[in-house]
Amino acid sequence: MSRPKVLMAMSGGVDSTTAALLLQEAGYDVIGVTLKMFDSRDIGLGNEGDSSVSNVADAKNVAEKLGFPHYVFDFCGCFREHVIDHFIAEYESGRTPNPCVDCNKHVKLGQLFAKAEELGCGFIATGHYANVKHNEETGRWLLLRGEDRQKDQSYMLYTLTQKQLAHILFPLGHLHKAQIRERAEAEGLQNARKPDSQDICFVPDGDYARVIRNITKRAPQPGKFIHLDGTLLGTHKGQLHYTIGQRKGLGIAYQYPLYVIKKDVEKNIVYLGPQDALYFDTLIAEHCNLISVPELTGPLRVTAKPRYRAKDVPAVIEPMEDGSIKVTFDEPQRALTPGQAVVFYQDDVVVGGGTIR
Repeated sequence: MSRPKVLMAMSGGVDSTTAALLLQEAGYDVIGVTLKMFDSRDIGLGNEGDSSVSNVADAKNVAEKLGFPHYVFDFCGCFREHVIDHFIAEYESGRTPNPCVDCNKHVKLGQLFAKAEELGCGFIATGHYANVKHNEETGRWLLLRGEDRQKDQSYMLYTLTQKQLAHILFPLGHLHKAQIRERAEAEGLQNARKPDSQDICFVPDGDYARVIRNITKRAPQPGKFIHLDGTLLGTHKGQLHYTIGQRKGLGIAYQYPLYVIKKDVEKNIVYLGPQDALYFDTLIAEHCNLISVPELTGPLRVTAKPRYRAKDVPAVIEPMEDGSIKVTFDEPQRALTPGQAVVFYQDDVVVGGGTIR
């Protein structure tokens, strides 16, 4: 009897490495693949922060040690279109994008399913901390949080469709990070103690404004800092340098701490105000995807997570006529930022999510 074939996405890190090992032990025929997303020289960084060569080498070494084939797929064009170009467009329109969500939807997972089919694989697998199960009563595939709440990545995966969920595996979903490193060390895998990546992959130092300048060859235009009461406070260095809720780096002395409250891109104005002006109890989510339910027919009580590092909080979601979803929080929330994802949960189950308008 032939073993089920799975295409394992391998970054060269300990998570995807251990995931590949676990799949082998579970009886899968593993094919490893590392994705080339971008060339650092294309975004003006030279070889700075470009770890793709070492990542490929690490993944290849693991595949050789564990005895399965490994390929490198060039997804640079797709990544540029759906992640980098969108990232720039969002920042230039005054929004704050989440490139990891876009990458999972359009590149890592979106493109991998097609490649898996070409290679005769019935599944793809990743090192994400999340879980999938089938609800026999409703017939729907469910996305659930990872067991390790500190590492849970279900927020980044809310765009998965029913068809995709039926063919994706998350071998690490029931494990904690410490267990994964211990297992990798026990197997003598060379990347068992390799540090986790922390930043956006194409913005290794966190200076996204510099990357945008390097790519577009356009310098951000200075404009006005204006208080919510209309008082002119000073000059900003270009609105893409500022995000909603930001306090540091404003360079303005005032009688109380000031925060970025909102931005007017057309007039190139950044509005500042007190912290209490950052709190709102409602938002509208657009470009929504539902997972645990086929549609939203009326109000539904959930917990909602308005940014990746935030704790999800009680809320009610309800459908809008234009297909968007209105989210009403039980308590006002700070710095609800257009462009970020908001994801809805019922206990550990992802109901769905969307982009904050």
